[in-house]
Amino acid sequence: MEIERKYLISHPPADYTAYPYHFIEQGYLSTEPVVRIRREDDSFYLTYKSKGLLEREEYNLPLTRESYEHLIKKADGHILTKKRYLIPLEGSDHLTIELDVFDGRFKGLILAEVEFPEREEAERFSPPSWFGEDVTFSGEYQNSRLSQLL
Repeated sequence: MEIERKYLISHPPADYTAYPYHFIEQGYLSTEPVVRIRREDDSFYLTYKSKGLLEREEYNLPLTRESYEHLIKKADGHILTKKRYLIPLEGSDHLTIELDVFDGRFKGLILAEVEFPEREEAERFSPPSWFGEDVTFSGEYQNSRLSQLL
């Protein structure tokens, strides 16, 4: 189960590039239901996600590099590329801000996601002051939807 809040970021912290990051490239074989393929550094996955905004089921299956390279050619829409910076959430001993800084077609877009172990914690969450608009419930900034934009 994936439980996360998502925010649009206009002004990330000045030192965000000092944090560890992953290079992510992903494409969508389907958007209803969501079937995604992702390269994260040197790991490769096929992911199924159920419908939902704050909370939804998610299943990840490992892929070989060869399988990923075959499937990425079959992706619908745009291939998304981004760096995901992992920033510990101040005041929390278990939450991490995943700061996605997009490249390519969506260069300039920055989103922050925070994943939670339970729904109640997500609903009580008070974001840091540098977070912008909460876009969790709009769906407008779901990666699967971005991949389909003209």
